[in-house]
Amino acid sequence: MKLASLKWGRDGRLVVVSSDLAWCVEATNIAPTLQAALDDWERCEPLLKGLAESLDHGSIPRVRFHEHNAESPLPRAYQWADGSAYVNHVELVRKARGAELPASFWTDPLMYQGGSDGFLAPRDPIPLADEAWGCDMEGEIAVITGDVPQGASREQALAAVRLVMLANDVSLRNLMPDELAKSFGFFQSKPASSFSPVAVTPDSLGDAWADGRLSGALEVELNGKPLGEADAGVDMTFDFGTLIAHAAKTRALGAGTIIGSGTVSNRGPDGGPGKSMAEGGVGYSCLAELRTVETLALGAPRTPFLKVGDRVRIEMRDARRHSIFGAIEQEVAAR
Repeated sequence: MKLASLKWGRDGRLVVVSSDLAWCVEATNIAPTLQAALDDWERCEPLLKGLAESLDHGSIPRVRFHEHNAESPLPRAYQWADGSAYVNHVELVRKARGAELPASFWTDPLMYQGGSDGFLAPRDPIPLADEAWGCDMEGEIAVITGDVPQGASREQALAAVRLVMLANDVSLRNLMPDELAKSFGFFQSKPASSFSPVAVTPDSLGDAWADGRLSGALEVELNGKPLGEADAGVDMTFDFGTLIAHAAKTRALGAGTIIGSGTVSNRGPDGGPGKSMAEGGVGYSCLAELRTVETLALGAPRTPFLKVGDRVRIEMRDARRHSIFGAIEQEVAAR
């Protein structure tokens, strides 16, 4: 089942989307918004699935689904917590700052709590007030949970995953060092993020979803050219069950909580940082990794961070090359 929120008010209007992303049907008679459906999932899920089946069979009236009319599936959320499941990424960006990677990073997930009171729509521009802030995209996988009790086990946490989607976790890299030096986490360096037009139930992902991981190449493009196609199911140190349980260690998580994977990142075959796509590697899901590899190889980064007018695209396709979640496609705009 695939769900989306069309632009309408502050929380969107819930629709069910066909498997091929071509059609949709309003679901407001079941729940007016996705958050309302998550709050009453036990009642709403079977009704929404029935609507999805009728839509795919073409047995009910339907309208064209246009991704540019979609908000992020949750236009705002009660909670957005982003992990760093791909420790290869953490190791690389810390190298760029000259910081060592503590051994505990391989056994205990990193996580920060981001701003969730308003997300960018998947086709909205990325507002940037100052190019000197070092704007970067981060291609990620994210899940939306139901209610998760405090102290939930990994298995309980994984059972609470309701929907899976893609994320662009926008980062302002040059603001991070001063914030991290205060030992109090990110704030100004993490502006509004965006998510894919469509969120998908785990059962609809087939074999691609297994053990709390989503397998498949995450396609990241910059200005129409491939930047990375890292496999989201490879080198993921912490699965989503582990990430959610980590977040719920000392607090319950409410329905509609979004948990991110962190930047999808693959090591090279030799265990090193990997190569660009031009060099035959799977590339990178953010510019910080590419710049770190350039620094290690050349002594200094050659690729600039995002500038006004740059275009970012993030997408994942199935085995038949059909888009699964729709595309995040954004242009950086002067604020």
